[in-house]
Amino acid sequence: MKDKRTTILAAAVLTLATAVFPLSSCSDFLGSPRPQGVLDDEQVSNPEYVENLVISAYAIFISAEDINSSFSLWNYDVRSDDAYKGGNGTEDGDVFHALEVSTGIMTTAWNISDIWQRLYNALSRVNTALAVLENMDEDDYPLKNQRIGEMRFLRGHGHFLLKQLFKRIVFVTDPYLGTEEYNNLSNTTYTNDEGWQLIADDFQYAFDNLPATQADKGRPTKAAAASYLAKTYLYKAYRQDNPDSHAVTSIDKEDLKKVVTYTEKSIMTASGVALEPDFNNNFRPEPEYENGPESIWAMQYSVNDGTTNGNCNWSIGLIVPNIPGVTDGGCDFYKPSQNLVNAFKTDADGHPYLDDFNNEDYEMATDYADPRLFLTVGMPGLPFEFNTAYKMTESSTWSRSNGLYGYYVSLKQNVDPDSGYLVKGSGWWGTPMNHIVLRYSDVLLMRAEALIRLNDGRIDEAMGLINEVRNRARQSTSMISDYEAEYGVHIGVQPYSGSYSQEEALKRLKFERRLELAMESDRFFDLVRWGEAAAVLNKYYREEANDCTIYSSASFTADKNEYLPIPFAQISASNGHYTQNIGNW
Repeated sequence: MKDKRTTILAAAVLTLATAVFPLSSCSDFLGSPRPQGVLDDEQVSNPEYVENLVISAYAIFISAEDINSSFSLWNYDVRSDDAYKGGNGTEDGDVFHALEVSTGIMTTAWNISDIWQRLYNALSRVNTALAVLENMDEDDYPLKNQRIGEMRFLRGHGHFLLKQLFKRIVFVTDPYLGTEEYNNLSNTTYTNDEGWQLIADDFQYAFDNLPATQADKGRPTKAAAASYLAKTYLYKAYRQDNPDSHAVTSIDKEDLKKVVTYTEKSIMTASGVALEPDFNNNFRPEPEYENGPESIWAMQYSVNDGTTNGNCNWSIGLIVPNIPGVTDGGCDFYKPSQNLVNAFKTDADGHPYLDDFNNEDYEMATDYADPRLFLTVGMPGLPFEFNTAYKMTESSTWSRSNGLYGYYVSLKQNVDPDSGYLVKGSGWWGTPMNHIVLRYSDVLLMRAEALIRLNDGRIDEAMGLINEVRNRARQSTSMISDYEAEYGVHIGVQPYSGSYSQEEALKRLKFERRLELAMESDRFFDLVRWGEAAAVLNKYYREEANDCTIYSSASFTADKNEYLPIPFAQISASNGHYTQNIGNW
């Protein structure tokens, strides 16, 4: 079993992890920076104490999430065309069913309020550390600016997740505010563009002050800050500044240029970042694969670290299938959609079908497919997690809903049941496998997208970046090398050749993002930032309704369903300072 005592997040749980309690407003838990009357100034200025505060801030990004509010946001990606909610039926996690069909979403739904509360809890811990760090003497504490960079990176991360989900959020960027001042914060102080800039400012400080490498794997590096800067500016570039609409009104070229700046290969190589030779290595729990060259920044998990069940990843507990006698109690959520599986089909040239991929369902016996299909989706007729002892079938073992949500299973979050890396907790299953927040293939595709959108003569370069990702996919067959002979599958993927117009290149870029990042919770947010969510998802609902009855009344409402409503509890506790998102919630 893996033992990561040296990683910062594992140490955090051992040292200072505390319980997170549901609260009704961000002002309830964002207060004075330290307990008054408990610690004197000498204690607060002690570098060991400050280090513990920093560790505590890291810790909460694991201890604050749970199976229903994963900070990977998989629970909220069920709104995309990549995945069905799964589980035992529509009433099993009914609030998430409302999200997947975009109807019946309530401002009082517990899952919406829960993720808001948990992320602001995390931000409060970060600001507590920052309030003390900023008052340290650099002569006494040489790591001051680096640690501030780490904390501002975490603050940017928390705000980024909140902004993806809610758009209109409260920015808690002043660690010195008192309780009354927090009570007067508004979620409309900044425009959408200004909000993204605040997040970018935190990542910019991190970029300017973080080292290229870190001894503790959980700490962000300069490459991590650059990657998040690029991601923030890519979201910022797709302007949605009309307060009465979520439509993309323009695409800002200056923001796109910053994406190009912060995805320069020299920044990545200085931190040792590169593509894994095999795509599947990114989703393996063994120590020799975790924190590999493609993992730019990841949440660190472990077992055998002195805690009861280890510092395990319990946030994926609902995704584990229910294998009798093996994973009894597995809940079988977040199941790959048929639409996603169909997207992996390839033609005689090894290219996806793009516009026509969903005309007919993928047939294993006849269709060619990108090898990433078999590394992303567990399918009937194939071994689960490449273990021939668990061959998947169209049965209740692989679908708690008896086929309502199909029989596919996500492979990226699961592990081989016989590997020793599946841990039974108090009712849930967990693994020590890291959650990669930023990986290099995403950076390559972000750079390609910016170059294509800029359309300044570098589209061939962008296609070369897409081909880097496709060429890596082509050689990612170590775990499935016998699939053609043993199971009759047909594997085919090739890079693109020739020249493409901006429109043609953009279509291929968007499709590549879907294939490469499938079931990693990016798809829905990509559709929203592109301004395509309503068109793509309503088409998806119409097509799915023919085979999957849960979509018969599904309907995505533009200028509403792109973002979650501000939770009712938060508006009620805000003293009138919070404004609801548009859409007649």
